Amino acid sequence: MKIINLLKEEKLSLSFEVFPPKTETSFESVKSATEEIAKLKPAFMSVTYGAGGGTSKYTLDIAKNIKKMYGVPTLAHLTCVSSTRETVRERIEEIKEAGIENVMALRGDIPKEMENDDRNKWDYKHAINLVYELKSFEPSLCIGAACYPEIHPESTNQKDDIKHLKEKVDAGCDFLTTQMFFDNNLLYNFLYKIREAGITVPVIPGIMPITNANQVERAIKLSGSFMPQRFKSLVDKFGSSPSAMKQAGIAYATDQIIDLYANNITNVHVYSMNKPDVAEKIQSNLSDILGR
Repeated sequence: MKIINLLKEEKLSLSFEVFPPKTETSFESVKSATEEIAKLKPAFMSVTYGAGGGTSKYTLDIAKNIKKMYGVPTLAHLTCVSSTRETVRERIEEIKEAGIENVMALRGDIPKEMENDDRNKWDYKHAINLVYELKSFEPSLCIGAACYPEIHPESTNQKDDIKHLKEKVDAGCDFLTTQMFFDNNLLYNFLYKIREAGITVPVIPGIMPITNANQVERAIKLSGSFMPQRFKSLVDKFGSSPSAMKQAGIAYATDQIIDLYANNITNVHVYSMNKPDVAEKIQSNLSDILGR
């Protein structure tokens, strides 16, 4: 099923992101974790592309397994980093053969060994180039792309960031998924601004449950996320106790999601970090709200 069709439904729903194994030896454990999350029957599951494309071959394996074994619609990620036109077209053919209808087009994180590369030599310098390629080569695909409620770490200001986002949407994106954020007011303000700019496609908020204190620094580094004082206090109080921090982090994420639903957001995407227990607890906290 195409995700854009799921997003047109008025009922509230929850989806999860998982990631492929980093090595072949960890494939079975990762596969098992993603299966446990699939058993929760989320609206859909997205499967990331390994950093620099290093574990990209496992993305489709995980996505195919989720779809085949549990009937959960899947969203396979593709990135510009380390991708050539030849490899992208090969991936598209594999995705089609697997019966997967949804692709997330991303620039991707740049590995340290590629930081000094001449990006002009890349087949795809930006996600917009990948979106164009996907739409021209396989127009039937449902294409998602990323957006930043605050600002893309490499953008100079939000106005330019939204301008480039509009170009990406005009290139053929069917929906957008946000980077993590920890203050819902930032999302509401962002939605107002992009609607004013003429961006009308559905936007799925992305929520990251912070279940251990070590995740905070990485979250800030990846997204430049603003950490509200309420969240900082939570980490200060419970960060030294793994079990308490986990419970508090799940509660904070649940509270964010409830507020989003209350403000007419119909789907929320949770960055599960391949943690079935965290995914299950969040969904359980929302069971009556979701009608489960």
